[in-house]
Amino acid sequence: MKTDFDIIVIGGGINGSGIARDASGRGYTVALLEMNDLSSATSSWSTKLIHGGLRYMEQYNFRLVRESLLEREILMEIAPNIIRPLSFVMPHSPGLRPSWLISLGLMIYDNIAPRKFLSSSRTFKLNKDTLGLPLQEKFKKGYVYSDCVVEDARLVVLNAMDANKNGAKIMTNTKVIKIINNEFSWKIIAKNKDQRTKKTIELTSKVLVNASGPWVNDLASKINKTKDKHNNARLIKGSHIIVPRLYVHNKAYIFQNNDGRVIFTIPFEKEFSLIGTTDIPFEGNPLEAKISLEEINYLCESVSRYFKNRVFPDDVIWNYSGVRSLFDDGRENAKDITRDYSIKSNYLKQKMCISIFGGKITTYRKLSEEVMKIIGKYLNKHSPNWTSKSSLPGGEFSPLEFHNLLKKYLQKYSFLDEQVVSRLFQSYGRNIEKIIKNKNSIRDLGFHFGSGLYECEVIWLIENEWVKKAEDVLWRRTKLGLFINKDQVETLEKYINSKVLS
Repeated sequence: MKTDFDIIVIGGGINGSGIARDASGRGYTVALLEMNDLSSATSSWSTKLIHGGLRYMEQYNFRLVRESLLEREILMEIAPNIIRPLSFVMPHSPGLRPSWLISLGLMIYDNIAPRKFLSSSRTFKLNKDTLGLPLQEKFKKGYVYSDCVVEDARLVVLNAMDANKNGAKIMTNTKVIKIINNEFSWKIIAKNKDQRTKKTIELTSKVLVNASGPWVNDLASKINKTKDKHNNARLIKGSHIIVPRLYVHNKAYIFQNNDGRVIFTIPFEKEFSLIGTTDIPFEGNPLEAKISLEEINYLCESVSRYFKNRVFPDDVIWNYSGVRSLFDDGRENAKDITRDYSIKSNYLKQKMCISIFGGKITTYRKLSEEVMKIIGKYLNKHSPNWTSKSSLPGGEFSPLEFHNLLKKYLQKYSFLDEQVVSRLFQSYGRNIEKIIKNKNSIRDLGFHFGSGLYECEVIWLIENEWVKKAEDVLWRRTKLGLFINKDQVETLEKYINSKVLS
């Protein structure tokens, strides 16, 4: 195995996988190290949105809004199967943000960046529209605007797949044990947690990228042997709850809360509604972040101020919490901390280190370009940006073709349940053809693990998407963990073990 690289990236979240993709496509030799599964921390626990951030305008961060909206359009084009338009309904709440301010904000939101695929905002009377039916009658006026929903963990995986196609070495379940600062290079000692091998790996590189998300402070301290108070991350826990679907239509709601925050209610996996998020300062191990009873009550009470039917803690069938690494801009309140990113580079004789602080899923691709600009200047190797015009695996079609392609696959694979075909297409895009291949019956798909998960899909995930255990399949590559039972999980786990360990 190759052990010397131009760039070593530590962290297999959205920033790490995006940087690995961009760098490998420019001809750099790249290794990505992730101590668990891809997207096993922050990147899989988001609100599942690609958006400009309406509330960022209240902080006068118009640059971030514009950049985010430009990226929204690009990401729709390069990953149209996992990033899709979503309309948001905002009921006006008297006593909070005034109507004129919301209207002005939406006008700016519509026009601050070009739109190719999304409709403009509008104002309407809630009592004259079906969108007002789930809401309490006291809300009279509403607004509709457009953003996008994303399968966040899959976005990470697709970037890693593209990086791998370009020659990058993607090493999951590989934990960095030691970083040695040699005179002319970085030496990384890592331990592979694979049950078969558990071997120690030694790698070297000229450039080291710290994209470890909530671990960025700790890793930066180990690399630089000191803490820089002016380039630091604030750890903020964001929690979400999943409840049975609250309404029949496929649009989302955004609610203004009394504390100045906004709460989203989003259609989720056809049968559910996702409600979030919170902003809570966090200390401790990010992998052990859990939702609190206070957060559950907060989210239930927030949406119950708007919906006719109250949401109670007993309605919650699943929840998740993730720790966001936000760039510390000195603001006291967690909700006010910038969602922008900061890139810190250190030049040490014949090598360099880059640490990523903050950022959001929407701007990961732009962040990656900025990182590569820094690296290219340092290594005196300049190459053109390319990721905005290159589709991610399976996304080789226009967003405008989505519905026609789905119709095509529903006809082609008519022996399968429509919901299964729809899920496969939305997850894998055109790669659905590689998964199902020339199979003509359900029997050809292999063993059925439950809820439309067949053996051929699991084999694809093992061979192409670094799946090592059932959790990787059920909660990151898909969300089928919401539907299958304990016995089915055990069967899947045994099957994956038999394949991975063989």
